[in-house]
Formats: sequence, C-alpha cells, structure tokens
Amino acid sequence: MVADALWTLDELVQRVADVLDGAEYPGAPNGRVRDVPDRRAVRWYATIGLVDRPASVQGRTARYGMRHLWQLVAVKRRQAEGRTLAEIQAELTGATDATLRRIAALPEEVPATRTRFWADRPTPTPTPAPTPAPTPAPTPPEPRSAPPAR
Repeated sequence: MVADALWTLDELVQRVADVLDGAEYPGAPNGRVRDVPDRRAVRWYATIGLVDRPASVQGRTARYGMRHLWQLVAVKRRQAEGRTLAEIQAELTGATDATLRRIAALPEEVPATRTRFWADRPTPTPTPAPTPAPTPAPTPPEPRSAPPAR
C-alpha cells in the first residue's frame, strides 16, 4: 500500500468503490444512502468534517491521500451498520489514523484503481456495410392526355 500516494477526487472515489467491492461489505441497509460515495458526497463529507480537506491542491485539482480513503471507507461501513450521519460524525470527526484503519478494515494491499470501462473495452472492428439491393428502374410516367375540346 502506497501511503504517500495522492489521487484526484475521481481516482479517490474509484478507489473507495474498488475497496468496498472486494471486501466483505453488505452495502447500505436502505435506499436512502448510496453504497459508494460519489464526488458530491465526498465534498459534503469534507464540509461537515467527516473527511479532511484535500491534502494538496494543484491549480484547480485537489489531491487526496490514504487518510481520506480510510475516512470514506469507515463512513460507508458505519452507514452499512445502520448508523446515522450524526452518530458517525460524533465518532469519526478527529479520529486517529489507527482508529480509521481499524474501522475501514482495508486489506494490507489496496487494489490498484481499475481503468475506466471505456478504456477496458476492445475497439470493435468495423463491419462492412451491406451492399444495397439493386433498385428497380423507375417506371416512366404515363403520357398525359390532351384536355377535352370545348
């Protein structure tokens, strides 16, 4: 596990998903809470103090580290136990790394982030377009008859 690695928000969210996917994680007990946090949830958790602010900011890109991963996984595990956000906040705000690691129960080696689904797909081989059926020759229009004489 690389302790000094920093990830973008998207990479952090993907790491949380990968870790929870590979671990014994039952998911949220009801439909009110997502199984995996999205970008918006991570920002909200940082606003309310459940997750630390980014470790660094490079231009407009925030970077997150292992502590953020432990915090997010710990929050999701507590939510899976049916705890409210207020209860989780009371327990985890200001928690030590050791406490977060214990609650998060991450494996020793955190799996590498999976590539995005569109990068995993093989490029489809274009199939040739079917040859169109020959179209019949247009039928000539019928000759117009002369208007009746008056």
